Amino acid sequence: MQADRSTELRQLLAERILILDGAMGTMIQQEKLGEADYRGDRFIDHPKDLKGNNDLLVLTRPDVVAGIHRAYLEAGADIIETNTFNATRVSQAEYGLEALAYELNVEGARLVRELCDEYTAKNPAKPRYCAGVLGPTSRTLSISPDVNDPGFRNISFDALADDYYDSAKALLEGGADILLIETVFDTLNAKAAVFAIEKLFDDLGKRWPEMISGTITDASGRTLSGQTAEAFWNSLSHAQPISFGLNCALGADQLRQYVEELSNACDTHVSAHPNAGLPNPLSPTGYDETPGAPRGPDPRVGAERPGEHRRRLLRHHAGAYRGARRSCPGLGAACRADHRQEAAPVRPRALQRRQRRPVRQRRRTHQRHRLQGLRTHDPRGPLRRRARGGAPAGRERRPGHRHQHGRGDAGLGRRHGPLLQAHRHRAGHLARRSCSIRRSGR
Repeated sequence: MQADRSTELRQLLAERILILDGAMGTMIQQEKLGEADYRGDRFIDHPKDLKGNNDLLVLTRPDVVAGIHRAYLEAGADIIETNTFNATRVSQAEYGLEALAYELNVEGARLVRELCDEYTAKNPAKPRYCAGVLGPTSRTLSISPDVNDPGFRNISFDALADDYYDSAKALLEGGADILLIETVFDTLNAKAAVFAIEKLFDDLGKRWPEMISGTITDASGRTLSGQTAEAFWNSLSHAQPISFGLNCALGADQLRQYVEELSNACDTHVSAHPNAGLPNPLSPTGYDETPGAPRGPDPRVGAERPGEHRRRLLRHHAGAYRGARRSCPGLGAACRADHRQEAAPVRPRALQRRQRRPVRQRRRTHQRHRLQGLRTHDPRGPLRRRARGGAPAGRERRPGHRHQHGRGDAGLGRRHGPLLQAHRHRAGHLARRSCSIRRSGR
């Protein structure tokens, strides 16, 4: 296992923007591999089809995977991700290979580790890092896969956390420097991964840097489980990742605004790995944003202006771009040098650490505010705070008007009783005012 390189990474992130590698899936597609390539000699008699199980290639065609990693290293990438996006038991079970999940993670990390060490030895001034990838899996903890049964879940939190635990342990065993929780569409899945990683760190007695990257599924700016970018950060900020960002789903132009939103909320480095835009069957890579694809006023790239949105991400480093970035899927290593040149003159801004009160203190403050009652608008005066007894402050109760708990309130206790009284008092006041308006003809 590698030593903790968090301090070294933070120093580099303070000096310059680090470059993540590009996509793996589209690069594998360009190799035109067949079923025999995925099976190799080891799985020639496997009963299920294996084509499309890209993670398996670290065992059957490591030369192809290593060639893609090497291309990104040659292009100047600082962080190389392991080819383990689906190397969990729950994902490999679709191919009947769940027993290989641990081995896939070890071999995937070992392959990247050897290449990173090779290129770091060539140029010690430019160290390379291995990021062990933990994908989102094919299951979701927050959403039911059955529209007729909203409460149904096809996996439990504990089962998913155990799966992530084994995968993370295998990645570290293979030599990963960083653990990357990537393409999060369900925040609860990410919480299971964070829980597993923290448990693993406790068991091993040491820590490694974490990166978290979610995905915005459409133009609504929300994850599949319904969270905005800022809410996504607030849900996972307790993990204290070395970087937090977004990847996949959207191209650079569509993703930029949400990266800016994250930058305004995060107190850590921000990552952006946009994809290559919408699918385009006429493009050589199948996507719009392709080097040399003539579209718009400038034919250099598939965007409306040459790399304009990528440069805007960089220019917004003071508000939206502090950390690692990755090229668009489909573009491959061809645009790595271009991205590196764009990022070279840009210095990341200094992080502004936000003071966060302990969770227990925040909870006590929230409870105290609830006990103080509601703030409501009084039509006859300025905004007033309701007293604990239920009547608005500064107003006397009507003679004979009693504020007591009804039978249905017996179980609420002292904490919620005043709030319910305030709600009832307000409802009665509005009803009386409505009646007086109707009688007066107003």
